[in-house]
Amino acid sequence: MPAAENLIDNLPTINKNQGGVQSLEIGLSVLDVLIDYNEPMMLKDVAQAMQMHPAKCHRYLVSLIRKNYARQLSDGRYGLGDRVHTMGALGALGHSGFNQNNILERLTYIANEIKDALNCGVQIAKWFSEGPIIIQSVEPDSAISIITRIGSRMPLTTSATGHLFASYQPDTVIKPLVIAEWQAKQEPAITEKWQHFNQLRAKVRTQGYATVTGDMLMGVNAITIPVIIPQRDSSISPSSNGKLLTDSLPLEYAITIIGTTEQLPMSEQRNVVEQILAIAQRYQIV
Repeated sequence: MPAAENLIDNLPTINKNQGGVQSLEIGLSVLDVLIDYNEPMMLKDVAQAMQMHPAKCHRYLVSLIRKNYARQLSDGRYGLGDRVHTMGALGALGHSGFNQNNILERLTYIANEIKDALNCGVQIAKWFSEGPIIIQSVEPDSAISIITRIGSRMPLTTSATGHLFASYQPDTVIKPLVIAEWQAKQEPAITEKWQHFNQLRAKVRTQGYATVTGDMLMGVNAITIPVIIPQRDSSISPSSNGKLLTDSLPLEYAITIIGTTEQLPMSEQRNVVEQILAIAQRYQIV
């Protein structure tokens, strides 16, 4: 862990020459350490970077947490708070409003915050003519990696990502791709399977997200939510259960959260989805 470059030593000079508030400058320097490292840190690592006694460093972290510039994770580490993430999103938005050039940047901010909150892997997928493709992924701080590599096509019939995209695309686009997947695996009774798959698509559209429980990997669960970006010419309104609905279909982007059955229990999926949506909505997405 590289130490911050004379952060504390420089502060008295700044205070003397410009009449600043030294305690504020030290607190902001602690925040700078969290921003520069951009990953959750143990107290001892923050203190080492600041060249400060851990007890004193802890007091500054408590103040940052109270103002929501930092937060403490369940494992005791410290990370950036919602205020910092929101400012980052506003920086990505700039003055031009919504545009395609900064969508991936905003989605990456969201993915990192979800990863920190849930300690699960997060991947971003984009729809292409051949199906959903992973374009970004964020791995959790875990010894086991279950993230799909960037560039992989997600199956429509067995992945939460595929189920979500299939539910927001027209039959004329989805049906040939789905049937091709079944034929490749020599699945029987394709007509009956298509009927059941349509029922699944209707369920996903109704609840606003897709889930799988060990369909692709045993012991691994996934939840996928649509990325709905407000446009001036689209009709978007909140539904009765808190989801956002849009007429601007088909869907282009989606966010998938992947974890073990312990990290992502399906019994808690509604709470997890609400937590994910709350994070995404702060970035003016979903």
